[in-house]
Amino acid sequence: MDVSATSAMAREVHRRWRDREAPDGDFIVFADGSLRVMNLLCLQSPDLPDGPGAEGWHWTESLRATEWSADSWVEVDSALATHAHAGDRAWAGESANHGSIGWVALTRDDSDGGTLEWLAVSSWSNPFHDVTLDDTAVTAVSTSGRIWTFPRDAPQRVRITEDPDGPRARR
Repeated sequence: MDVSATSAMAREVHRRWRDREAPDGDFIVFADGSLRVMNLLCLQSPDLPDGPGAEGWHWTESLRATEWSADSWVEVDSALATHAHAGDRAWAGESANHGSIGWVALTRDDSDGGTLEWLAVSSWSNPFHDVTLDDTAVTAVSTSGRIWTFPRDAPQRVRITEDPDGPRARR
C-alpha cells in the first residue's frame, strides 16, 4: 500500500489490521478507510417456529462513513480458516473478546503479509470456522450453522442462508 496516497482513515484501518484489530460491533471496514455499520436481523417464520429454515437472517447496512472513530477495538487474530484464490486470500475466525464475535476478511496474498481489501465483523454471528473464495464471492460458515456469502466487491450485500449440514439441519 502506498501510504503517501491514502487517507488517515485508510492508514489507521491498515495499521489496525496488521495489529489484528477491528472496530467492536457490526461493521465492514474497507481498504480506503470507509466503514459500513451493519445490523443483524433475525426474522422468524410464523409457520415454522422451531424447524430448520424457520429463521431468516439479514445483515443490513444502516450507515456509511468515510470519517469515523471507534470507542473500542476487538482482537481478530484467531483465524480458524483461510483460502487463497487468484492472488487473494479469504480469512475467517473468531475474536477472543467474546464467544459470539465472528469475522471474515479479504486480503491480497502479497509480500506485505496480506494487504486488507475489507474486513467484516459481527458481534452476533458466532465464529466462522470455514471459508472459501472464488472469482465472485467469499463464503464463510459460522459455528451457528449459517452460510454467509459476501460478494467480493460489495460485502455489505451479504446473503445469509441455513447450512444444510449445520447444527440445526434436519437429520
